[in-house]
Amino acid sequence: MMRVRVFDPATGKGQTGGEELLDAVGIKWIDVHEPTPTLLDSLGARYNLHRLAIEDCLHLDQRPKLEQYPGHLFIVLQGFSCLGDVAELKLHEIHYFLGADWVITVHSEGHEAIEKAHQRLDADLPGTLGRGPDFLVYLVADALVDHNFPLLDRFNDELDALETEIFENPTRELLQRSFTLKRNLVLVRRVLSPQRDVVGLLSRTGIPHVQERTSLYFRDVYDHLVRLYEQIDAARDLIGNAMDVYLSVVANKTNDISKQLTLFASIFMPLGFMVGFFGQNFEALGRQHFLYLSLGICVLLPAGMLGYFWKRGWL
Repeated sequence: MMRVRVFDPATGKGQTGGEELLDAVGIKWIDVHEPTPTLLDSLGARYNLHRLAIEDCLHLDQRPKLEQYPGHLFIVLQGFSCLGDVAELKLHEIHYFLGADWVITVHSEGHEAIEKAHQRLDADLPGTLGRGPDFLVYLVADALVDHNFPLLDRFNDELDALETEIFENPTRELLQRSFTLKRNLVLVRRVLSPQRDVVGLLSRTGIPHVQERTSLYFRDVYDHLVRLYEQIDAARDLIGNAMDVYLSVVANKTNDISKQLTLFASIFMPLGFMVGFFGQNFEALGRQHFLYLSLGICVLLPAGMLGYFWKRGWL
């Protein structure tokens, strides 16, 4: 599926359509959804796209990067979405071919960043696409990065709730969820780390097909990535604290159980001695007053020990 947007600076008019607009004059945005080898080969022949970049588009498992080819830049940026549980993240990968007066975006699935850019063009096509194709790359990149802020806010809320649940009732399920959240944060950090470097390069002057006025906007995206990186580190610390809390609570609970078992053993140890001693087959011990004495000791001794334990605060 391909959607084409064209703005002609000479006439000040814009058009929206499909493949029929590829030959139109003006600044173009070609948005390719669910690319096929045939479609990308056709675009590659028309815009002289490098074969290595086309192969990367057909295998959506690239890391964020910026590569310069003759006549165009090839940019890979990634983002995340979460439809349900915050522990179930979905990775989105968007590829950009940036030329002098055209930009091609390639993605296998839709993302809110792409839709926001289309909505911006629907509202003001001449004012947006007329600023250059590099500005459109900025719009998509900015929306892609900003989409991570509410995601990390949900992470923080989840971690606060998780820590509270661990204090109240630590279970193995909570520990497993902590590991899952930690693994997802590592994934987000691994994606945003090289992406920060890519946007940092775009924010510099002298990059082909990126105007100096647009590089200032990329500088703002770079600042957002730095803030996200700091939030990720803070969230990782919170997860580490939650796991430490779990281990501490479980250890304290184990110590309480061990203490209770020790107290019970301490109570029954003299009782076992008394029963074993008076249970010997001695003729003198078979008299009735010895029986009463042994029963009294068996009742008073545990009661006295319990009172002593209570007074010392061991119970």
